[in-house]
Amino acid sequence: MASITFDSVGKVYPGGSRAITDVSLNIADGEFLVLVGPSGCGKSTLLRMIAGLEEITEGELRIGDKVVNDVSPKDRDIAMVFQNYALYPHMTVYDNMAFGLKLRKMAKEEISRRVKDAARVLEITEYLERKPKALSGGQRQRVAMGRAIVREPSAFLMDEPLSNLDAKLRVQMRSEIGMLQSRLGTTTVYVTHDQVEAMTMGDRVAVIRKGRLQQIDSPRNLYDFPDNLFVAGFIGSPSMNFIYGHVEGEGDQVYVRFAGERLKVNPSSLAGRASLQNYKGKEVVVGLRPEAFEIANAIPGADPDQTINIKVGLVEQLGSEAYVHFVKNSPPVITPDIRELLADQGTDPASLGNETKFTARVDPDYAPKNGDEVKLFVETDKLHFFDKETGEAIR
Repeated sequence: MASITFDSVGKVYPGGSRAITDVSLNIADGEFLVLVGPSGCGKSTLLRMIAGLEEITEGELRIGDKVVNDVSPKDRDIAMVFQNYALYPHMTVYDNMAFGLKLRKMAKEEISRRVKDAARVLEITEYLERKPKALSGGQRQRVAMGRAIVREPSAFLMDEPLSNLDAKLRVQMRSEIGMLQSRLGTTTVYVTHDQVEAMTMGDRVAVIRKGRLQQIDSPRNLYDFPDNLFVAGFIGSPSMNFIYGHVEGEGDQVYVRFAGERLKVNPSSLAGRASLQNYKGKEVVVGLRPEAFEIANAIPGADPDQTINIKVGLVEQLGSEAYVHFVKNSPPVITPDIRELLADQGTDPASLGNETKFTARVDPDYAPKNGDEVKLFVETDKLHFFDKETGEAIR
């Protein structure tokens, strides 16, 4: 096993097109790190740099204590798992898993031991004599994983390995990969476009945007303390609600006003955002996670200064929770960060009209009906505030 370190790494293609800019991060020995971001953000390029499949034009990349900028892929002691499995169709599962070891001229007994051990761990022992065409997508993915495991490398690199599987199998496989990595303790770098996958699998998650590292932290800290609008909007499902709001102050108390509503900001929220006091009288972007809302009737003694009035557009009952969709009469937040997130979702900002859409996650026992007019309680200690111009979180 080994640590992996990016030190001010950059990538510029011939012709001047820049893919990666000044990325510095350290992946600890045995860590499971997920690289996540929109399509084309550079996450796969970073992975391919580790593998030696992309040339590094700036900075240093180290595996362990060794600078590997000019080390060939075969000498880096890493194993890569691709999204298309890349299995040899004419070979059996055993031979697919053993192929790399045979090229190394390893002893037959050692090859057999490694393949059978990996097959047992992956629960594919009964398929060793089958060919890939006789396997399901999930079984093929296990074979691809097995081919990487038998090499006993210093690090695993995984490039969206579950993207070709159906939704149910993806959920199953991501938990299996997580448990497998924990058992093997091998340093793993995993690329995905799916932020739910990233949050459920990684020890830490690195969010990439346009070739730049936006934030790297534990999944929980990314969710609770996003550094900017881009991270806040990308992490979370359903995503964070955003609206323009004015910060107002009365003595030590701070309020935020938007779309005809005024909310008293919880003192505990202010304690972690001392600089919010500097924004009194200014417009900011207010962020509210869906779980920051609850039907006011479900909260005994709900503070009127922490409620808003809504007209329900649609209610989705999911059994354990309910999603309430509504709009407020306020122009939607369109900043460069949000514009990029909308583009990644295939949404044209012009289609949003002049209203701001919200999603609230509420207790299903108190969920209203479509068209109802109700009060929502807002946990204002869960509010997020962002500078309107820079998109940076107000701390």
